[in-house]
Formats: sequence, C-alpha cells, structure tokens
Amino acid sequence: MRTKLAATTLVLGLLLSFQAVAEPLPTAPPESVGLSPERLGRITDVLRGDIAKGAIPGVVLLISRHGKIAYFESLGNLDPQAKTLMGKDAIFRIYSMSKPITTVCAMMLFEQGKLALSDPVAKYIPDFKDVKVGEEKRDADGKVTLDLAAPKRPMTIQDLMRHTSGLTYGFFGEGAVKKAYLASNLNAGDPDNAEFANRLAKLPLVYQPGTTWEYSQATDVLGRVIEVVTGKPLYQTLRDMLFDPLGMTDTSFYVADAVKHSRLAEPFSNDRTIGAGAEVSDPRIARKYESGGGGLVATAMDYARFLQMLVAGGTLEGRRYLGPKTIAYMASDHMGDAIKRSPYDLIGPGHKFGLGFAVRTEAGVSPVAGSVGDYAWGGAGGTYFWVDPREKMFVVFMMQSPSKRAQYRFLLRNMVYAAIVE
Repeated sequence: MRTKLAATTLVLGLLLSFQAVAEPLPTAPPESVGLSPERLGRITDVLRGDIAKGAIPGVVLLISRHGKIAYFESLGNLDPQAKTLMGKDAIFRIYSMSKPITTVCAMMLFEQGKLALSDPVAKYIPDFKDVKVGEEKRDADGKVTLDLAAPKRPMTIQDLMRHTSGLTYGFFGEGAVKKAYLASNLNAGDPDNAEFANRLAKLPLVYQPGTTWEYSQATDVLGRVIEVVTGKPLYQTLRDMLFDPLGMTDTSFYVADAVKHSRLAEPFSNDRTIGAGAEVSDPRIARKYESGGGGLVATAMDYARFLQMLVAGGTLEGRRYLGPKTIAYMASDHMGDAIKRSPYDLIGPGHKFGLGFAVRTEAGVSPVAGSVGDYAWGGAGGTYFWVDPREKMFVVFMMQSPSKRAQYRFLLRNMVYAAIVE
C-alpha cells in the first residue's frame, strides 16, 4: 500500500512539475495581427545591411501584437571576434532594462502593503537619515567648492522609482558630486547590496530630493530596499516573485552555468565603453553585488514573457502578478510640472517619467513614432524595449553595441510603427 501511495505521489509530482514549465508564447503570421510582412521585411533588410557593413555585430528582434509574436529574428554574430552566429536564445547584458523588473517587484510588495511610495528610504536603510545635498559654490577666483546642506525633505521610495532621489551616476556628466562618485570607487572590494547602499548614503546628493529628474543608481538602492522588506537577497526575491513563475529561465545577475557561456552576446572589441571609467562587464564572473538598476542578463524571449505579463494587465498563463490599475499608475506621468530635468535628459521631448520607465505623454513633439501612453526603456549595452497598450504591442530589441544604442532605438521605433497597417 505504501509503495502504491509513493508511486502515485511521484507521478502527481511529475505531472505538477510538467505543468509548471512555461508554455511558449503564442505566434501568428504578421498580417493576422495587422502588421505588413513586406514592411517588416524592410527592418530585416536594414539590420542585415548594417551588420554586413560592420556597423553592429548582431541583433535579436521580437515584435508581439494582440498577444501573439509576429516577428522574431536573430541576425549577425553572437561574438564578432569568434564569428559565431547569433541565435534567438542569445544572452545579453540588459543593463538598465533591469530597472523595470526591479520596480515591478517593488510594486508587487507595494500591492501587498509591505511598503509605501511615500515611505522615506531611511526607514529601510538607516544610513540615508544623514545624507546631505552637495551645493557647488564658486569664489571670486573661479574655484569650485562643495558645500553640504541638509535635504529639505526625505528621499522617498517614489523618488527612487522615478529618479528624483538626488542620487546620480558618476560615469556621465560634469560636476563636483559626480567626481566624488568616481573617486569613491563604489564597487571596490566586491560589496554586497547592503554595503553598496551604505557607501552611496555617505556621498552627497546632486539635487534636493523631489526637485529634479536625474538618471541615477536609485534603482540599485530600491533593490536593497526589496532585500530589507523580504529578508532575502535580491536575486532570490526576483526568482521567487518573477523569474521562476514567469518562466524567465535565463535571466540572472551572473551567468553561473558554464554551459550558457557560449550563448553570451559580445560587442566589438573597440566598442566596450558605456561611460567614463565604465566598461562592458563580464557576467561570467560572479560577484556579491546584485545591481537592481543595471546588473541583469536575459534573452529576448525571457524579457518578452515579462512584457507580455505587463501588456496583458498583470497576468500571464493564468497567474496574476500586478493589478491593471497598478500598471496604469506606473505608466503615468510622475513628474508633473514641478520636477525639472537635469542637463543629462534621457527622457526626451514628448515624454515624462513614470515608475521604472519613460512614458509618452504627447502625440507629437517627439522625433520618434509612438502612441500616447506607451512606455519604454533601454540599456547601456544597446538593448531596448517598449510597450504600446493602445496598439496592444510590445517590442524587444537585443544588441551589444554601446556606441550605437540611441540610433537603433529611433530607427526601430519608426520602422515598426510604419509596419502597422490595421
């Protein structure tokens, strides 16, 4: 009897494990979802031509509309030095495309009542109670000094999500605070997320919290907040809440499995700089630091599963991750008229910033095509995505070419919208 019961339990367990395997996302001919095959072919021709000219090494492009993948192509080289061909299962450093994932995880905790957007960051990371704002002063001789002033209000969780925290990045732009970031060597000695956040808290802010949109390491701090709330390392929480249930099997901070090393996409050897003192990373080497703002690697299909959940209002394959009202709230303008833009404005005309990504707020103005309400973001290594709720469409573009990242975002936007014929 026990043997029969054990066998039955084993079979049931196997059945459940098979059911847990993610189903492939549905596919459809382009014309069945209102896309022109001929116009999509133009995109293939342009990308293939640029690869042949040596402008970019290789790409993976995925386009989904009305819940079905209508275009999914891999072109060029996975590793241009080794001349290996690009595959659809290539793994890319997605850098700042990590930010929407980390923010979605935090918003899931928000829905569970475990954190509030109005909460001071110092509630979770006490070192931020003493953070100061760096104010540059110039004397009669032109010498710049940095005075430290108390913040007029605390940095909040919402500030972290919309980049109004006063934090910055040290590898772009000018100024005394940015120089202090570079001089501090934040990653020295392989810190974990707790130590990294505490190091940031010792540096001055570049702006008063809540006053200015400044692209920054705020989402890295948000990742540490998630750790404090859940009591687990960031990667473990992301796996538990998103990666495993969504079937994002190749998304992680480091490519620990040596078998997957051969699937890692590489840039040209002379195109590995993403900013001052910042080079393309090697995710084959595992570190303690798990950057919620820029450390993930993923495949195009993994990211497509994440986006399909968002465009479907927070569900995928019968499981709910977020409520549709929460996603709409994230994709709203969280800047208003009160928050100004810093000189290093990555948002662009016709757009504002929501929680985790830029949001289109005007039909015109921007030099790239789109719909009011679409939301998007990209990574420093050349990756990019956007979601267009009005068109029930999302696009994932994967490439490792830091120097060409901006021009292909514009190119693809315009050509994809030109392919919509109904």
